[in-house]
Parts: sequence; structure tokens; C-alpha cells
Amino acid sequence: MDLPELFRERMKSLLGEEYASFENALTTDAPVSIRLNETKSRRMPSLERVPWASSGFYLSSRPSFTMDPCFHAGVYYVQEASSMFLEQAFRQHLQVDQPLVLDLCAAPGGKSTHLASLLSGKGLLVSNEVIRARVKILAENMTKWGAPNVVVTNNDPSDFSRLRGFFDMVVVDAPCSGEGMFRKDAASIAEWSVENVKLCSERQRRIVADIYPSLKEGGLLVYSTCTYNREEDEENVRWMVDELGTELLPLDVPAAWNIASEGLGYHFFPHRTKGEGFFLALLRKSDDSGSFKTKVKQTASSSKIPAVFNDWLNAASDFQVSARNDTFYALPKGMAHLAAILESELQVVQAGIVLGKVKGKDVLPDTALAFSSLICEEAFETVDLSWKEAIDFLRREQVLFQNSAKGWVLVRFDGHPLGFAKNLGSRANNTYPQEWRIRMEADESRYEPIWRD
Repeated sequence: MDLPELFRERMKSLLGEEYASFENALTTDAPVSIRLNETKSRRMPSLERVPWASSGFYLSSRPSFTMDPCFHAGVYYVQEASSMFLEQAFRQHLQVDQPLVLDLCAAPGGKSTHLASLLSGKGLLVSNEVIRARVKILAENMTKWGAPNVVVTNNDPSDFSRLRGFFDMVVVDAPCSGEGMFRKDAASIAEWSVENVKLCSERQRRIVADIYPSLKEGGLLVYSTCTYNREEDEENVRWMVDELGTELLPLDVPAAWNIASEGLGYHFFPHRTKGEGFFLALLRKSDDSGSFKTKVKQTASSSKIPAVFNDWLNAASDFQVSARNDTFYALPKGMAHLAAILESELQVVQAGIVLGKVKGKDVLPDTALAFSSLICEEAFETVDLSWKEAIDFLRREQVLFQNSAKGWVLVRFDGHPLGFAKNLGSRANNTYPQEWRIRMEADESRYEPIWRD
């Protein structure tokens, strides 16, 4: 690997005698890892586990995930193993029954889907992305994950300063120089420079300063990067302690995990741990900068809630259905007023689960309902497709349901919903979103199921 000489010198200074092992690790294949969505599948794969993540697993090689319908169904998420360490900060220190959590730099959704799983339907997750083009894929991934207590926003970090003292936890996976991704992203090597490291460090401080007022007194700030240098990592953490008055919190990290720490956070190095370069620090806000007091006036919806939603939604779910024009969505009870606050202050892309819309006398179920944990599958005729049929459906091609009654059909693969089709008898309308469709040709030889019976 043709590493910049200045980068080599800096890493030799940081790692000492370990440097040769570090550089050798960069010449090996990057590990491939996934995280299971346990709300959709309790069937654990027979794979090596990621030690610091309860639902994380390593794969022996990288398959074509596009050819696996379970991937599109949100049954698992492909995530770099080191970044799953976020789970330890959440489990060890967040002691709130209904936490309000912000994932500030969320696209494409690795940490947000992880946080949604850790919340287990409690509290509310705000998943934010500042870049409009990236927020679309974030919204898609959060929809497929199926958690109802999620609001996706498209805002600059400074916008959140209006929500003073709102969040119990803020996760800042800060844009960085990308040193930890050299093995996976050759372009990041060409873009590296000491000047860029300095610029990234300064930008990271601005982001943290902008978002800090939105954190409650006693709230948790998770700061992470995918880089190694002290400017973006330890020195920024020291700045947060000295200038913002935060309290640095320790994590219980078994020695067997081989995670490095000098007291200002936790480093993942590819020659020590099975994963890419990563850094994480957990801090607690010790001062009180005020709390959010604006009250949003609740207005009664002029749209009548269709009775069919009572059949379509799981009776065990405690939800509240609201309307925007002719479209209906559901949020957990107790969270709807918080979503209204967010909509009054931020650019909300989606909130909760979109259930469907009224079109004339008909109610059309939305694809988001199919992926959601709220759905009552027994309310629909279900059809389990073969692999080829599932890929055709995901490509938005014609799939026939000759043995099914006319009407709405919940399409599944291996028992996992993929979306809806309107069966008309001689043909069917495929309602899978156009912007999500698979563009690759179907190739079953490239399909490698995660679960092998």
C-alpha cells in the first residue's frame, strides 16, 4: 500500500514497535461484518461473533448483498465491526427509561439502525444527515429496519441549538480524514494530508460546539471518528473536557478485545482487532445550559383515520395514528408530541411509520408498513416468493399471483416482508419504490444466504 510518507512517520511515532504489524495489516483483506435485526429474525447464524456487539457477526468473505432478498428486507445491516463498539457506550452508561437520542451524522445508517435496535422501541431516535443526497439512503435504510420510534431529519448541526437540553444522548460520528478506512477506500489515501487533518479537527470542534446545547445536563455525548491521529481524537476530547466542561467516562473493556486506550478514548487498530480503524470517547455534560420549553400546539387532524388501520396494525403495539393530508403514519404513544416539536424546529424527512394513503374510496398500504414491526401480517394475504421471484419483485418486474385472491398481497421471502403488490388476477401492480429497485441482473450463482440449513 502506497501510504503518504508523513502518515507513516506519524503512525510510527504513535505505535512504535507495533508499526510494522499495523502496516502489514493494511495489506490484508478487510473483514466483512453484519449486524442482525433481532426484531425480524431470532435465528442466529452460525458465524463468528463480534465480541462487543450482541448481534454482530463476521462473514468469511464478502458476498453480493444485492442478490440477497433478506438484505433488502432489513433482516441485517452490513456494518464495519469496530463501529459497533457504540453499543458498549449505550449499554454501560445510558440509564434513562425513555431516552431521546440524536445520531447527528447518520448516513447511510449503520449507527442509527444499531441505536434503533438498542432502544428496543423505547424513547425516540432522531437520525439526522446534513447532505440532502445522503439523507435519501438514510431514510430508506431506516424504513427497511422497521423501527417505529425514529424521526429522520435533514439539518445542519447548528439547527439543533434551538432544542436546548432536549437529548439524553447525542452521537457525533464526525466527518474525519478517514485514516482508518485506507484499507477499504484507496481514494482516502490520495486525499490525506497533515493540512486536511488540521481542517478536520477544527471542523469537528465546530460541530460539537454547535450540537452541545441540545444535550441535557447529565446527558451523554458519544464522539467517534474513523481515524488514528491525536488531533482529531485525543486532542479534541481534551478540548471538550477543558473548554466545554464535559466529564470523560470510562468503559469496561475486556483485555481480550485488544482495544487500545491511553485514557482519553478507545482506539481500534487493524493489527489488534478484527475491524477497521476507529476511535470512540464517551463524555457526560456536567453543566445546565437550559431546557427546551417551547410548547407545540396540538391541532386535531381534519382527516378521518381509516378503520382498516386497526386491522393492519399489530394489536400489541401501543401507537398513535396521525395524518398529513391524505397520508397516515404511526408513532408510539407518548412520542407523537415530541415528533411535533421536532417538526416545528427542524426539516423532518419522515417520522414514524408511513402506513398508507387514501385514494378515492381505497386505502393503499405503504411499503414502509410492510417493513415495520407494527404490521399485522395476518391482515393480508401473504405470498412467499422463490429467490428468482423475490429478485424480480425487487427489480420492479412483473410477478404473478395466480393462486391468490384479488386485492393487496404482502410479498415475502423466507418469511420476511419485502413490500406489497395489488393482485388484479391476470396481472399485478408492483408497488416497490422505483428509487429502491435493484438494477443488477438476477444471478443466483452470486446468492450466498447468511443462514444455511
